[in-house]
Amino acid sequence: MKKLIITTLLSAFLWSSQAAESYIIVDNQTGTILDSKNKNAKVQIASLTKIATALVALDWADLNKADLAALAEVPANAMIEGAVSTVGLQPGDSVSLRDLIYCALLASDNIAAHTLAQHIGAQVANREELPPVENFVAHMNALARTLFMKRTLFLNPSGMDHRTDIATPYSTAEDLARLVRYAYNNAGFSFYVSQKSRQIHIFRGGIDMPIEINNTNELLGKDGIDGVKTGRTRRAGDCVILSSTRSPESQREGETVFITPRRINVVVLNSPNRFGEGQALVTQGWRLYDAWAAAGRPTKKSTSL
Repeated sequence: MKKLIITTLLSAFLWSSQAAESYIIVDNQTGTILDSKNKNAKVQIASLTKIATALVALDWADLNKADLAALAEVPANAMIEGAVSTVGLQPGDSVSLRDLIYCALLASDNIAAHTLAQHIGAQVANREELPPVENFVAHMNALARTLFMKRTLFLNPSGMDHRTDIATPYSTAEDLARLVRYAYNNAGFSFYVSQKSRQIHIFRGGIDMPIEINNTNELLGKDGIDGVKTGRTRRAGDCVILSSTRSPESQREGETVFITPRRINVVVLNSPNRFGEGQALVTQGWRLYDAWAAAGRPTKKSTSL
Protein backbone atom coordinates (compact mmCIF):
# COMPACT_ATOMS: atom_id res chain seq x y z
CA MET A 1 0.00 0.00 0.00
CA LYS A 2 2.83 2.40 0.93
CA LYS A 3 4.52 1.72 -2.42
CA LEU A 4 1.24 2.40 -4.26
CA ILE A 5 0.81 5.75 -2.44
CA ILE A 6 4.37 6.79 -3.27
CA THR A 7 3.90 5.81 -6.93
CA THR A 8 0.63 7.75 -7.10
CA LEU A 9 2.22 10.85 -5.56
CA LEU A 10 5.18 10.58 -7.94
CA SER A 11 2.84 10.31 -10.93
CA ALA A 12 0.93 13.35 -9.72
CA PHE A 13 4.18 15.30 -9.33
CA LEU A 14 5.36 14.34 -12.81
CA TRP A 15 1.96 15.30 -14.26
CA SER A 16 2.04 18.73 -12.60
CA SER A 17 5.64 19.39 -13.65
CA GLN A 18 5.08 18.36 -17.28
CA ALA A 19 1.78 20.10 -18.07
CA ALA A 20 0.93 21.52 -21.48
CA GLU A 21 0.34 25.23 -21.89
CA SER A 22 -3.20 24.39 -23.03
CA TYR A 23 -5.31 21.37 -23.89
CA ILE A 24 -8.86 20.30 -24.56
CA ILE A 25 -10.74 16.99 -24.61
CA VAL A 26 -13.88 16.88 -26.76
CA ASP A 27 -16.55 14.35 -27.69
CA ASN A 28 -16.39 14.25 -31.47
CA GLN A 29 -20.08 13.44 -31.94
CA THR A 30 -21.64 16.33 -30.00
CA GLY A 31 -18.75 18.74 -29.50
CA THR A 32 -19.14 18.50 -25.73
CA ILE A 33 -16.03 19.70 -23.92
CA LEU A 34 -15.09 17.04 -21.37
CA ASP A 35 -12.08 18.88 -19.93
CA SER A 36 -9.80 21.76 -20.84
CA LYS A 37 -7.04 24.10 -19.72
CA ASN A 38 -6.48 27.54 -21.25
CA LYS A 39 -8.59 26.42 -24.21
CA ASN A 40 -8.90 29.96 -25.64
CA ALA A 41 -5.27 31.02 -25.23
CA LYS A 42 -3.80 32.17 -28.55
CA VAL A 43 -0.57 30.26 -29.15
CA GLN A 44 1.59 29.08 -32.03
CA ILE A 45 0.58 25.67 -33.35
CA ALA A 46 3.44 24.72 -35.70
CA SER A 47 2.63 21.93 -38.16
CA LEU A 48 -0.86 21.35 -36.76
CA THR A 49 -1.52 24.03 -39.41
CA LYS A 50 -1.16 21.31 -42.05
CA ILE A 51 -4.51 19.85 -40.99
CA ALA A 52 -6.18 22.95 -42.43
CA THR A 53 -3.92 22.73 -45.50
CA ALA A 54 -4.99 19.15 -46.16
CA LEU A 55 -8.67 19.95 -45.60
CA VAL A 56 -8.66 22.84 -48.07
CA ALA A 57 -7.00 20.52 -50.60
CA LEU A 58 -9.49 17.69 -49.97
CA ASP A 59 -12.50 20.03 -50.05
CA TRP A 60 -11.28 21.51 -53.33
CA ALA A 61 -10.81 18.03 -54.82
CA ASP A 62 -14.28 16.92 -53.69
CA LEU A 63 -15.96 20.05 -55.00
CA ASN A 64 -14.23 19.97 -58.37
CA LYS A 65 -14.04 16.19 -58.80
CA ALA A 66 -10.29 16.67 -59.13
CA ASP A 67 -8.04 13.67 -59.52
CA LEU A 68 -5.65 13.41 -56.57
CA ALA A 69 -3.40 11.27 -58.75
CA ALA A 70 -2.59 14.38 -60.81
CA LEU A 71 1.01 15.51 -60.51
CA ALA A 72 2.13 18.84 -59.07
CA GLU A 73 5.62 20.25 -59.51
CA VAL A 74 7.61 21.44 -56.52
CA PRO A 75 8.07 25.16 -57.28
CA ALA A 76 11.43 26.90 -57.33
CA ASN A 77 10.37 29.18 -54.46
CA ALA A 78 9.45 26.29 -52.17
CA MET A 79 12.72 26.50 -50.23
CA ILE A 80 12.43 30.18 -49.40
CA GLU A 81 12.73 31.40 -45.83
CA GLY A 82 14.58 28.31 -44.65
CA ALA A 83 11.91 25.70 -45.40
CA VAL A 84 13.26 22.16 -45.62
CA SER A 85 11.81 18.90 -46.83
CA THR A 86 11.79 15.99 -44.40
CA VAL A 87 11.29 13.54 -47.29
CA GLY A 88 13.89 15.04 -49.62
CA LEU A 89 11.71 16.94 -52.08
CA GLN A 90 13.56 19.26 -54.45
CA PRO A 91 12.40 22.03 -56.80
CA GLY A 92 11.37 20.51 -60.12
CA ASP A 93 10.24 17.20 -58.60
CA SER A 94 6.76 16.00 -59.54
CA VAL A 95 4.56 14.38 -56.90
CA SER A 96 0.88 13.42 -56.96
CA LEU A 97 -1.49 15.57 -54.94
CA ARG A 98 -2.38 12.48 -52.91
CA ASP A 99 1.25 11.80 -52.02
CA LEU A 100 1.78 15.46 -51.17
CA ILE A 101 -1.09 15.21 -48.67
CA TYR A 102 0.53 12.10 -47.19
CA CYS A 103 3.86 13.93 -46.94
CA ALA A 104 2.23 16.91 -45.24
CA LEU A 105 0.15 14.92 -42.75
CA LEU A 106 2.41 11.94 -41.97
CA ALA A 107 5.93 13.30 -42.41
CA SER A 108 4.93 16.92 -41.67
CA ASP A 109 6.82 18.07 -44.77
CA ASN A 110 6.84 21.85 -45.23
CA ILE A 111 7.72 21.70 -48.92
CA ALA A 112 4.84 19.33 -49.62
CA ALA A 113 2.44 21.77 -47.93
CA HIS A 114 3.86 24.67 -49.95
CA THR A 115 3.55 22.69 -53.20
CA LEU A 116 -0.09 21.86 -52.48
CA ALA A 117 -0.77 25.53 -51.80
CA GLN A 118 1.01 26.65 -54.98
CA HIS A 119 -0.78 24.12 -57.20
CA ILE A 120 -4.29 24.46 -55.79
CA GLY A 121 -4.00 28.16 -54.99
CA ALA A 122 -3.62 28.81 -58.73
CA GLN A 123 -6.95 27.08 -59.41
CA VAL A 124 -9.36 28.15 -56.65
CA ALA A 125 -11.37 31.39 -56.61
CA ASN A 126 -9.10 34.42 -56.32
CA ARG A 127 -11.11 37.63 -56.14
CA GLU A 128 -8.22 39.65 -54.75
CA GLU A 129 -5.80 38.37 -57.42
CA LEU A 130 -3.33 37.13 -54.83
CA PRO A 131 -0.28 34.98 -55.62
CA PRO A 132 -1.25 31.27 -55.51
CA VAL A 133 0.15 30.44 -52.05
CA GLU A 134 -1.35 33.54 -50.46
CA ASN A 135 -4.66 32.78 -52.15
CA PHE A 136 -4.59 29.24 -50.75
CA VAL A 137 -3.91 30.60 -47.26
CA ALA A 138 -6.88 32.96 -47.69
CA HIS A 139 -9.02 29.88 -48.26
CA MET A 140 -7.57 28.30 -45.09
CA ASN A 141 -8.67 31.37 -43.15
CA ALA A 142 -12.06 31.29 -44.86
CA LEU A 143 -12.48 27.69 -43.68
CA ALA A 144 -11.54 28.80 -40.15
CA ARG A 145 -14.21 31.52 -40.22
CA THR A 146 -16.80 29.02 -41.49
CA LEU A 147 -16.01 26.78 -38.51
CA PHE A 148 -16.22 29.71 -36.03
CA MET A 149 -12.51 29.49 -35.30
CA LYS A 150 -12.54 33.10 -34.10
CA ARG A 151 -9.09 33.06 -32.51
CA THR A 152 -7.15 31.61 -35.45
CA LEU A 153 -4.90 33.19 -38.07
CA PHE A 154 -3.08 31.18 -40.73
CA LEU A 155 -0.22 32.93 -42.51
CA ASN A 156 1.26 30.03 -44.48
CA PRO A 157 0.37 26.41 -45.34
CA SER A 158 3.11 24.81 -43.23
CA GLY A 159 2.93 26.45 -39.79
CA MET A 160 6.42 27.97 -39.92
CA ASP A 161 6.65 30.78 -37.35
CA HIS A 162 10.34 31.64 -37.22
CA ARG A 163 10.18 35.11 -38.75
CA THR A 164 10.14 37.97 -36.26
CA ASP A 165 9.63 40.78 -38.79
CA ILE A 166 6.05 39.83 -39.66
CA ALA A 167 2.90 38.79 -37.81
CA THR A 168 2.88 35.36 -36.18
CA PRO A 169 0.26 32.70 -36.98
CA TYR A 170 -1.78 31.43 -34.05
CA SER A 171 -4.76 29.39 -32.93
CA THR A 172 -6.22 27.89 -29.75
CA ALA A 173 -6.95 24.44 -28.39
CA GLU A 174 -10.69 25.05 -28.78
CA ASP A 175 -10.40 26.30 -32.35
CA LEU A 176 -8.29 23.29 -33.32
CA ALA A 177 -10.87 20.99 -31.74
CA ARG A 178 -13.44 22.56 -34.06
CA LEU A 179 -11.15 21.93 -37.01
CA VAL A 180 -10.62 18.27 -36.08
CA ARG A 181 -14.35 17.65 -35.68
CA TYR A 182 -14.81 18.98 -39.19
CA ALA A 183 -11.91 16.86 -40.44
CA TYR A 184 -13.57 13.67 -39.24
CA ASN A 185 -16.51 14.40 -41.53
CA ASN A 186 -14.10 13.58 -44.36
CA ALA A 187 -13.44 9.85 -44.66
CA GLY A 188 -10.39 10.55 -46.78
CA PHE A 189 -8.78 12.64 -44.06
CA SER A 190 -9.34 10.01 -41.38
CA PHE A 191 -7.72 7.38 -43.62
CA TYR A 192 -4.65 9.52 -44.26
CA VAL A 193 -3.88 10.24 -40.61
CA SER A 194 -4.45 6.64 -39.50
CA GLN A 195 -1.58 5.28 -41.61
CA LYS A 196 1.64 4.43 -39.80
CA SER A 197 3.63 4.52 -43.04
CA ARG A 198 3.12 5.02 -46.74
CA GLN A 199 5.11 4.55 -49.92
CA ILE A 200 5.09 7.70 -52.03
CA HIS A 201 6.50 8.34 -55.50
CA ILE A 202 8.75 11.27 -56.36
CA PHE A 203 9.39 11.79 -60.07
CA ARG A 204 12.75 13.46 -60.66
CA GLY A 205 13.97 13.94 -64.23
CA GLY A 206 11.26 11.54 -65.37
CA ILE A 207 12.51 8.78 -63.06
CA ASP A 208 10.21 7.28 -60.41
CA MET A 209 11.85 7.37 -56.99
CA PRO A 210 9.59 5.55 -54.50
CA ILE A 211 10.31 6.15 -50.82
CA GLU A 212 8.71 5.05 -47.56
CA ILE A 213 7.54 7.76 -45.19
CA ASN A 214 6.57 7.23 -41.54
CA ASN A 215 3.93 8.91 -39.43
CA THR A 216 5.37 11.20 -36.75
CA ASN A 217 2.48 10.28 -34.42
CA GLU A 218 4.07 7.71 -32.10
CA LEU A 219 0.76 6.86 -30.40
CA LEU A 220 -1.06 5.39 -33.40
CA GLY A 221 -2.62 2.08 -32.46
CA LYS A 222 -2.52 2.69 -28.70
CA ASP A 223 -5.71 3.21 -26.67
CA GLY A 224 -7.80 3.37 -29.83
CA ILE A 225 -5.75 6.27 -31.21
CA ASP A 226 -6.02 6.47 -35.01
CA GLY A 227 -4.94 10.10 -35.66
CA VAL A 228 -4.21 12.97 -35.93
CA LYS A 229 -1.05 15.14 -36.22
CA THR A 230 2.09 16.38 -34.51
CA GLY A 231 3.71 19.80 -34.58
CA ARG A 232 6.93 21.36 -33.33
CA THR A 233 8.70 24.69 -33.62
CA ARG A 234 10.79 26.65 -31.14
CA ARG A 235 7.96 29.10 -30.53
CA ALA A 236 5.15 26.54 -30.42
CA GLY A 237 6.98 23.89 -28.43
CA ASP A 238 5.85 20.29 -28.88
CA CYS A 239 2.20 19.87 -29.87
CA VAL A 240 -0.03 16.96 -30.78
CA ILE A 241 -3.65 16.32 -31.64
CA LEU A 242 -4.95 12.82 -30.93
CA SER A 243 -8.21 11.13 -31.84
CA SER A 244 -9.30 7.93 -30.12
CA THR A 245 -12.23 5.72 -31.00
CA ARG A 246 -14.19 2.89 -29.43
CA SER A 247 -16.76 0.56 -30.95
CA PRO A 248 -20.13 2.30 -31.43
CA GLU A 249 -22.62 1.92 -28.61
CA SER A 250 -25.99 0.41 -29.50
CA GLN A 251 -29.21 0.83 -27.54
CA ARG A 252 -32.58 -0.70 -28.35
CA GLU A 253 -35.81 1.13 -27.68
CA GLY A 254 -38.72 -1.02 -28.79
CA GLU A 255 -38.13 -1.96 -32.41
CA THR A 256 -35.60 0.83 -32.91
CA VAL A 257 -31.86 0.44 -32.40
CA PHE A 258 -29.88 3.63 -31.81
CA ILE A 259 -26.19 3.60 -32.74
CA THR A 260 -23.92 6.13 -31.05
CA PRO A 261 -20.41 6.57 -32.50
CA ARG A 262 -17.75 6.97 -29.81
CA ARG A 263 -14.72 9.14 -30.54
CA ILE A 264 -12.87 11.72 -28.46
CA ASN A 265 -10.36 14.28 -29.69
CA VAL A 266 -7.51 15.66 -27.60
CA VAL A 267 -5.52 18.79 -28.46
CA VAL A 268 -2.24 19.31 -26.56
CA LEU A 269 -0.29 22.53 -27.14
CA ASN A 270 3.24 23.32 -25.97
CA SER A 271 3.91 20.27 -23.85
CA PRO A 272 7.35 19.13 -22.64
CA ASN A 273 6.07 15.55 -23.04
CA ARG A 274 3.43 15.64 -25.77
CA PHE A 275 3.09 11.88 -26.23
CA GLY A 276 3.15 10.99 -22.53
CA GLU A 277 0.76 13.77 -21.62
CA GLY A 278 -1.36 13.16 -24.70
CA GLN A 279 -1.83 9.48 -23.89
CA ALA A 280 -2.67 10.33 -20.27
CA LEU A 281 -5.27 12.84 -21.46
CA VAL A 282 -6.83 10.24 -23.75
CA THR A 283 -7.14 7.86 -20.78
CA GLN A 284 -8.58 10.67 -18.68
CA GLY A 285 -10.88 11.62 -21.54
CA TRP A 286 -12.45 8.19 -21.76
CA ARG A 287 -13.07 8.16 -17.98
CA LEU A 288 -14.82 11.51 -18.29
CA TYR A 289 -16.70 10.29 -21.35
CA ASP A 290 -17.98 7.20 -19.51
CA ALA A 291 -19.25 9.33 -16.62
CA TRP A 292 -20.85 11.80 -19.05
CA ALA A 293 -22.48 8.98 -21.05
CA ALA A 294 -23.79 7.36 -17.86
CA ALA A 295 -25.44 10.70 -17.01
CA GLY A 296 -27.31 10.63 -20.31
CA ARG A 297 -24.84 12.66 -22.41
CA PRO A 298 -26.13 16.09 -21.34
CA THR A 299 -25.16 18.94 -23.65
CA LYS A 300 -25.03 22.66 -22.98
CA LYS A 301 -24.20 25.47 -25.36
CA SER A 302 -21.76 26.90 -22.83
CA THR A 303 -19.75 23.66 -22.64
CA SER A 304 -19.90 22.61 -26.30
CA LEU A 305 -18.09 23.67 -29.45
